[in-house]
Amino acid sequence: MNIHEHQAKELLRRYDVPVPSGCVAFTPDEAAHAARKLGGEVWVVKSQIHAGGRGAGYFAEHSSGQGGVRVVRSLADVHASAVDMLGKTLITKETGPAGRVVKRLYVEQGCDGAHDLSARDFYLGILIDPATSRVTLMASTEGGVDIEDVAARTPEKILKVAIDPASGIQPFHARRLASGLGLSGKQVDAATRFILSTYRAFTELDASIVEINPLRVTDSGDGSVKLMALDARFAFDDNALFRHPDIEAMRDESDDDPVEIKASRHGMNYVCFDGNIGCMVNGAGLAMATVDIIKQHGGEPANFLDVGGSATRERVAAAFRLIIGDPKVDGILVNIFGGIMRCDMVAEGVVEAVRDADLTVPLVVRLEGTHAALGRQILRDARLPILCARDLADGAEKIVAAVRATQKHGGR
Repeated sequence: MNIHEHQAKELLRRYDVPVPSGCVAFTPDEAAHAARKLGGEVWVVKSQIHAGGRGAGYFAEHSSGQGGVRVVRSLADVHASAVDMLGKTLITKETGPAGRVVKRLYVEQGCDGAHDLSARDFYLGILIDPATSRVTLMASTEGGVDIEDVAARTPEKILKVAIDPASGIQPFHARRLASGLGLSGKQVDAATRFILSTYRAFTELDASIVEINPLRVTDSGDGSVKLMALDARFAFDDNALFRHPDIEAMRDESDDDPVEIKASRHGMNYVCFDGNIGCMVNGAGLAMATVDIIKQHGGEPANFLDVGGSATRERVAAAFRLIIGDPKVDGILVNIFGGIMRCDMVAEGVVEAVRDADLTVPLVVRLEGTHAALGRQILRDARLPILCARDLADGAEKIVAAVRATQKHGGR
């Protein structure tokens, strides 16, 4: 589950991680009132959507060239920026060409680093590294830049520290990162406190990722050091949300993919891709293999859909309807390996959904495992336009060929 930046900063405050003061606004007047309430001479007006790269993004409705994060120096400009952003579609690298409609803003006290020569911006991230299965701290001197771009161009600038789950994080882990970033003296002490607090937030809230980019470090004239999370991003493990009802209450379904929301309500894992071959699979590993083999045969998957290992007939039918409802889907591959989940039950769910939906795209079904023969017989007896596959490779080959043939003769 993702949350907005202002919600992420609210959580960080609970753990004494310093963040700028800010207010949420849903109208231009509220934005101007928020800036007046915050005081100061510089404010940052930020579009709140579940996607990164907002500052470098652009709005579909106008060509001003200004992105979804703006530094302004007057209340009139706060109001004007809010008018420009609210209700408009912000397109970033993460949203794709469809973009996301901005429905709320975060007005924040400005941190004018351009006039502070001591200010330095860094990147800090905490995530679970699939290569080591450990919580891993990541940091870079390239703050304010997409970490993916840094990894592609200058991977040596990304520092990593894996945390042994037996010992947990220790101060020396944080000091190692701080020193690697070129910090020294009181900067190291301040960065150590900052990193330890952020790590505690990550673990206690069952987060899957925390990103602070940029993390600004400034030296005050009195010799003290100030660290500030200028931007923050949280994502959470859905399986742990039952322990955090306050975090689950932060979910903004209006900013999430409606199909993913429907899938989650049925207990399914769904991720939308850009391709045109819909996939319905049981088990995350098998789903990933299905996506890979479709691509190997020259096709493009439209989704990752894991119905789970113990799905019911009703869940299978619901999953099938989700895929059919995607207008970009030109063909469907159902790949089921029956264990606890019986193949005959899957076949019954598919037949029910196909009859209800008036299927107009090719459908290939591969069934193997418990009651696979019975499941295939149910599909044959239904006398519906369903192709059965011998194995996964045969299924991928058949659906790619069927989609190409359909496109050749005029599409869906």
